[in-house]
Amino acid sequence: MTVGAGAGRDPDAPGAAGAAAVRDRLVLGLDVGDLAAATATARRLEPWFATVKVGHELYAEAGPAAFDQLHELGFRVFCDLKLHDIPTTVERAARAHARHGVAFLNAHTAGGVAMMRAFVAGARAGADDAGLDPPVTLGVTVLTSDPAASAFDERAEVAAVAGCDGVVCSSAEAGRAAARGLRSMVPGIRLPAGERHDQARVATPGEAITAGSTWLVIGRTVHGADDPESAAAAVSAQVAEALGVA
Repeated sequence: MTVGAGAGRDPDAPGAAGAAAVRDRLVLGLDVGDLAAATATARRLEPWFATVKVGHELYAEAGPAAFDQLHELGFRVFCDLKLHDIPTTVERAARAHARHGVAFLNAHTAGGVAMMRAFVAGARAGADDAGLDPPVTLGVTVLTSDPAASAFDERAEVAAVAGCDGVVCSSAEAGRAAARGLRSMVPGIRLPAGERHDQARVATPGEAITAGSTWLVIGRTVHGADDPESAAAAVSAQVAEALGVA
């Protein structure tokens, strides 16, 4: 699914087809607690991002209204709540979130195969309830704040066996995910010489795409920059070059 590119794009950016391909790979992390601030940021950076991420902070403040308002602005929504509970609870939660039309939904693979199967089933059932396409189901493997990723292969196998569409992982594991037929949602993206913040396993946008990442989650690198538009354009340019559409 491609969301139309916004106005005001840098005239030196890739052509329309290339720009759309880049934009579809980029996910804007709206890690703020205020819905008005989140929607203002999303509007400001819409030319570079087709998808926005709603995590715990924003969801705790705004609930499903965050999904609705961001959909109204034309964005796909990644529901980044990392479900992890007994299988029945996870299935019901996934079903409820999927009814809101989220494009991506995730759960912790540490919960095991039975829980992840319930997650996938709930996501598909919720979308069916609402007459919508099912969300891309993602298994969270090892958080990018963790310097060690030795659990990745075991957790990726859980995601694959459970029927997930992909995993959340660092760029270093994206190629191994692809070898299992799994797409990858990759956080921990930083521009060269950028602050690592609390992330231990990071990559530049170009490195992440070259490593086989499917989607890149970009948060503080852009909305925390002195000039968010310039930072977003720099991310986009690296991805375009890595994809060969620059």
